[in-house]
Amino acid sequence: MRTRIGTRLILGAGLTTALVIGGMSVAILRSHTAQLLAERTRSADQLSETIKSATHFDMLENRRENLHRQIRDVGGLHEEGIRKVRVFNKEGKIMFSSASEEIGTSLDPRGEACYACHAEGRPLERLGIQARARTFRAADGTRVLGVINPIPNAPSCSTAACHAHSAKQSLLGVLDVNVSLAEVDQEIAHSRLVITASAALAILAGSFMLWWLNRRLVVRPVASLVEGTRRVMEGDLGVTIPVSGRHELGVLAKAFNEMTQTLADTQRQLTQADKLASVGRLAAGVAHEINNPLTGVLSYASLLRKRMEHDLPACEDLDVIVRETVRCRGIIRELLDFARPAAPARKPMDLNEVVRRSVSVVMTQLSLNQVNLSLDLAADLPQVQADPNQIQQVVVNLLLNAADAIGAEGGQIRAITRSASPGAIEFLLEDSGRGISAEDLPRIFEPFFTTKGNHGTGLGLAVSWGIVEAHGGSLEVQSQPGQGTCFTLRLPTATGADGGSPNIPTLT
Repeated sequence: MRTRIGTRLILGAGLTTALVIGGMSVAILRSHTAQLLAERTRSADQLSETIKSATHFDMLENRRENLHRQIRDVGGLHEEGIRKVRVFNKEGKIMFSSASEEIGTSLDPRGEACYACHAEGRPLERLGIQARARTFRAADGTRVLGVINPIPNAPSCSTAACHAHSAKQSLLGVLDVNVSLAEVDQEIAHSRLVITASAALAILAGSFMLWWLNRRLVVRPVASLVEGTRRVMEGDLGVTIPVSGRHELGVLAKAFNEMTQTLADTQRQLTQADKLASVGRLAAGVAHEINNPLTGVLSYASLLRKRMEHDLPACEDLDVIVRETVRCRGIIRELLDFARPAAPARKPMDLNEVVRRSVSVVMTQLSLNQVNLSLDLAADLPQVQADPNQIQQVVVNLLLNAADAIGAEGGQIRAITRSASPGAIEFLLEDSGRGISAEDLPRIFEPFFTTKGNHGTGLGLAVSWGIVEAHGGSLEVQSQPGQGTCFTLRLPTATGADGGSPNIPTLT
């Protein structure tokens, strides 16, 4: 069974969050419990000190009845949490107790009241308050905190006439105070409930936030990428994925859109190249079959024209035949140039010089059409290995197309040469003509496609593209209806000697 990457992220992050929050909750609860016990222990110790001070004179003067009464009174304060108060001597015999039945009995040294002192192996008076405290459960199951407080042998005790003790005896007995931990346990239980609920709420809130972020930042973008990839696999190259942000998946979506656009352009250009190749093969066969009959028609029409010079109507008809036959031969010659282009005779070429020669060829026609031509040729332009005659043919064709696009009303043409990216130079031709419509733009390099009506054959740009391709360059066009057109001829300088790799024309 396949598990989504988002689900794995949520599970991993949720488990980590639960462990961290759970560990912090346990640590906080333990710290709170220890703090409550420490406070209760200090309170019990202070209570034992108070009892020692209150019974000091009764013990000094051996007032046993008063001592019994005070211990019973203090031990009976159950509302204060006191469970039991007792005094036992060094041997463990209980001398006074709020529980009368215990008086006179002896404690087990391993019992809960004696174990701390004996386990430490140090004199009782040297033990800290935590070492003198212990917790245990009473018969009713309630937890009880017991604090033992040593009764040292004071000078007044060792010198008193009533019950003198040896001055060498450092400890006379032990005061044991037992207080209930019921309130502490209730507070601990309440704190445990609050902390557990807070931890659970934090884990749920964190998990929900992780789910929401995962769905927004991971699941949806990945799903869009998967769906887009599937549609591209099915042949839909027009699919685009919404860019959801500036993170890595957003960059990936942007790269995917650029990839599909490039694939779509490449597919269209490859289709066009295949179409050009098919038309070229067809054109070569047709041109070969038609050229010979046309030559015969032209020869016989010319002979008849000489023989019938006295018949003016017939001469006019023969002139039409000759003119149209010559026109057909021109079309056939262009077909042959397109179908079987001559290999370029490469040699070092100055693109600026080629542009100047091309301008001199068409300058008369441009002047007649009231076209103003401006040159912006870059100085120190590197030379390229190319066929100057073929490149001149391309430049002349572009200039004539620009003049036709401007029309008889006149306009502007600007020719530019410049260095492009490393290893390439460019020739740009901008005109102020009528522009090319969006639906015609992808077809302008197709053979026999023309926007000039009966004034063009539709082979000029196709032949120009073939020449540029043979030189390893590219021919691009940018145009908007009513805003003119810009053709960009790019030629490589680094791979010109060996031909480089052919490029497909780009339409933008």
